[in-house]
Amino acid sequence: MKADEFYMRRALRLARKGECRVSPNPMVGAVIVKDGRIIGEGFHACCGENHAEVNAIECAIEDPAGSQFYVTLEPCCHQGRTPPCVERLIALRPARVIVGTIDPNPLVSGRGIAALEAHGIETTVGVLADACAALNERFFKFIQTGRPFVTLKFAQTLDGRIATRTGHSRWISSHPSLRFAHELRSTHDAILVGVGTVINDDPELTVRHVRGRNPLRVILDSTLRVPPSSRVLSARDDARTLIATVGNADPEKRRRLERAGVEVLTVPPDGAGRVSLPHLLGLLGERRISSVLIEGGAEVITRVLAARLADRLVVVVAPKIIGRGTEAVGDLGHDRMEQALPLTLRRLRRRGRDTVFEFTVEKNPQPV
Repeated sequence: MKADEFYMRRALRLARKGECRVSPNPMVGAVIVKDGRIIGEGFHACCGENHAEVNAIECAIEDPAGSQFYVTLEPCCHQGRTPPCVERLIALRPARVIVGTIDPNPLVSGRGIAALEAHGIETTVGVLADACAALNERFFKFIQTGRPFVTLKFAQTLDGRIATRTGHSRWISSHPSLRFAHELRSTHDAILVGVGTVINDDPELTVRHVRGRNPLRVILDSTLRVPPSSRVLSARDDARTLIATVGNADPEKRRRLERAGVEVLTVPPDGAGRVSLPHLLGLLGERRISSVLIEGGAEVITRVLAARLADRLVVVVAPKIIGRGTEAVGDLGHDRMEQALPLTLRRLRRRGRDTVFEFTVEKNPQPV
């Protein structure tokens, strides 16, 4: 088992190389071992291209027949953009296939393992299963629910403020934290903010301080207040922008935005007449957006937490105290401690002088 874990860890490291390029597909790594030696390895490098298993087979330095084949996720058994990986493995005739975790995709979900076993190939499932599942938490959430995985991120002072009493917020966090924020953006399919953030900060919402792709920019704007001069509208060559609004928004403002090349998406309203966040996430899921980073202001942060929409919470805490100012989180309607939103610490790290907390947002059984 120790040998299995050693090679599976290698496969996990390879899989992470595909981050930012494989969505909405999962990150997958594969390692081929024969006589105690790695003879081939690969990872899924880009959506639509060869899967990890095929890349490992094609780079093998000798015949992989009779080998031990390690793969972080169950091999696919259906025709997509590429042929089924299971067929390549069956033709290869490895002595054993070691799988990290089952693929939750209904088109696979154990069928790949069953196909291997039906052809007399020994399989072992569950080696470093938790790590392999955690690697693809975004894919798992998307494939199981049809909605994107949601990361809620904000920077605040030690006393929980995201702006001073005058609304000034640049900059709460340090430059290393800004680079970290851009790293987060590069790993998500879309970034979402409220129109208030666009009006007050005029952000570009792109990846500029690190190498990586620019996510789709999604702006919540129920009344189409976004200024025509905003950088999210003018910098169209850098990234696409989608403005989510409601059906009764000003038609002339909508036409003006559409003439400027911006997509305007009508979303059903919530009880307050604002864009319904659950509906919007569902529509983004239909567009194969598997992950969303929300960098909203206090209103958006509060709405996301109140609706239990966040899967992960990332909070950058700067060693500053400003006293009266804008609170990061507003009223969630909690009167009793058992209603509090429970969090599980995933990771704690430093970025410059700042401390970055990363939490899993647990599902609270208490009604609010």
